[in-house]
Amino acid sequence: MQVGRKGRYSLKEITVRVQDNDLEKAMRILKKKIQNDGLFKRLKLKKSYEKPSEYRRRKQREALRRQRIAAARRKRYN
Repeated sequence: MQVGRKGRYSLKEITVRVQDNDLEKAMRILKKKIQNDGLFKRLKLKKSYEKPSEYRRRKQREALRRQRIAAARRKRYN
């Protein structure tokens, strides 16, 4: 999702080919592509207004979580 003119969001196109009429496999691939792109998370965040203080608090929690995960990985490999 990119910010376009006047703050509107434009979505990039995601395509999946259905091979051998295997729709279930195509749906799994599409879901994985959407998750890797982070589209679900962005849509969830944009569903309602987030106050600036809530935004900062959420960003701090995410940063702390990333730091904990990185520390656990470093500890595991030392």
